[in-house]
Amino acid sequence: MGVILDPLYWIVSGVMVVIHKALSPIFGAASGVTWSLSIVGLVILIRTLLIPLFVKQIKSQRALTALSPEMKKIQQKYKDDRQKQSEELMKLYKEHKTNPMASCFPILAQAPIFFALFTVLNGIGKNPPLGRGALSTELAAQAAQAEFFGARISQTFLGSTDTTVKIVTVLLIALMSATTFTTQRQLMVKGMPKLDSSNNMMLQQQKIMLYLFPIIFAVSGVNFPIGVLIYWSTTNLWTWGQQFYVIKRNPTPGSPAWEELQAKKAKKAGSNPETPELGGSVATEEPKQVGQRKQPKKKKKRK
Repeated sequence: MGVILDPLYWIVSGVMVVIHKALSPIFGAASGVTWSLSIVGLVILIRTLLIPLFVKQIKSQRALTALSPEMKKIQQKYKDDRQKQSEELMKLYKEHKTNPMASCFPILAQAPIFFALFTVLNGIGKNPPLGRGALSTELAAQAAQAEFFGARISQTFLGSTDTTVKIVTVLLIALMSATTFTTQRQLMVKGMPKLDSSNNMMLQQQKIMLYLFPIIFAVSGVNFPIGVLIYWSTTNLWTWGQQFYVIKRNPTPGSPAWEELQAKKAKKAGSNPETPELGGSVATEEPKQVGQRKQPKKKKKRK
């Protein structure tokens, strides 16, 4: 396992050390702001690199939405034969070159980074602090004293008796759970087409994730160092903003967000009708009054 995990320790700690050195002249080397922003910078770098996977996730979700009627037919046809149903569904995915697991790729890709960061910050919380990868023992001792709103970033809810640590931990766990729930609900309410909820596998999975993930974060968060909670809260905010942008600017066809966008476009087109032009200028004509007679021209008198 060391062969696999050691490079991740070096990558995670190396990014944090580089950002820490860049921010030290501004906020101070031992400042909690410097170390907290180092973790936030790690999130920004990772999520930027994961944008291609996010695009693939969106494409996969839309492909599955388009295949939903076919999936429903297969489920109804082979409702008494689960094995045959699974085989036909896999055949359908293969024919249309889509993968239902693609929606999990960003989460799976972040999991090793999350575990590596947890291990690095857990080492900082040891007594004495333990350095990992590019994080030397001296830097680990410095990071162990760094505070986030008065709470050390290396402390956990269960591992500390400090009231400030417990309050900050609870607030971060609440933020993690709330952003996870809001992001998932945003996708279900605005980003997905209106489907029959009685027999739709994808919709049922979305409903399970809507309530399951926040509960998982709330239960497991008490074991995470505050630095890890900062990382996860930041990445949840990034996910929410990224998804909000996609739903608003490039919504899934047939979704409520897509219908709203089409309505806005139609309203905009209706409020700005095209006017006929002649020779580059707008042709206008004064309206004639009703009942107005044309006055005859006066004849010139001959001399």
